[in-house]
Amino acid sequence: MAESPSTSITNPDAPAALWTGPVPTLADVFEARLQIRPYLNPTPAIRSEPLSELLGCNVIVKAESLLPTGAFKIRGGINLMSRLSREQLNRGIVAASTGNHGQSMAYAARLFGTKASVFVPEVANPLKVASMNRLGAEVHAVGRDFDTCLENAEEFAREHGKYFIHSANEPELIAGVGTYALELMEFEPRLDAIFAPIGGGSGLCGITIVGKGINPDIQVFGVQSEGAPAVFNSWKSRTLESTPEANTFAEGIATRMSYALPAAILWDVVDEIVLVSDQAIKRAMLTYLQRTRLLAEGAGAAPLAAAWAKREELQGKTIALILSGGNVTLDVLQAAMNEEQPL
Repeated sequence: MAESPSTSITNPDAPAALWTGPVPTLADVFEARLQIRPYLNPTPAIRSEPLSELLGCNVIVKAESLLPTGAFKIRGGINLMSRLSREQLNRGIVAASTGNHGQSMAYAARLFGTKASVFVPEVANPLKVASMNRLGAEVHAVGRDFDTCLENAEEFAREHGKYFIHSANEPELIAGVGTYALELMEFEPRLDAIFAPIGGGSGLCGITIVGKGINPDIQVFGVQSEGAPAVFNSWKSRTLESTPEANTFAEGIATRMSYALPAAILWDVVDEIVLVSDQAIKRAMLTYLQRTRLLAEGAGAAPLAAAWAKREELQGKTIALILSGGNVTLDVLQAAMNEEQPL
């Protein structure tokens, strides 16, 4: 597997100009499922009558929060790491993460006998950091946000000769996380719409490749926080954009930059990217807890917030919400309970 190309390209003429490497296909996702199957069980797709009543449509929740690391990223980590050569594994791997990608790398590194070095923001979710440490990763807390960590991680990998794994510009990661979409589409092939959160974009790419590949009429909605709209801005402008800050408590979608491979996959295919407020995300977290007994972190709750905002358009349809992760601290949950009410 080749190293990821630079993500500094701006003002492309077309999405294909962003990325010159391989782009994952539906066949790659099926192949990834074979790689992952010995290590992970499928997660449940849950028909939720309480959420269906709330939104006025038929709601299915894909509970990725029930995976061993509490988030969907582990699928991509296992798929990618299973394909590295022994020489690459012996070098060790490096990643930057707000938490869930780092957990994925730590878990897969332990599984395949290598050492993971993960760069996280200084204010990273302590539950995710503790998980990385427990899984044997070397964790470096640097900088204010994910994108600062990314710069430090790439430099560290170059200096120490380690294999750097980008959280979005990696075809094998996208193919791996796309396996949750296969499980979902097998459960309900006639879905009208799927809502998925966007951080770097790997999860939404997997949904788009699989959902549109199986049912071209399905609508795919990405969801970002209003305070971290880099992917939304890029989708609108057709350029790779960044923002000065990522102002959201939902660390799983707190990125300041958009990336080349997700842009090449999503721009001409995804139906819409929806921006939601942190207030709406917190309300969605409480709604999940109240109505489904499922714990959702901010990124995991964002799709429900978007579906609530678009509920008039969804009447009578069958939709899926990707609950991408459940790694929320008690402090964040308590703050949400003190500040907001459920939807």
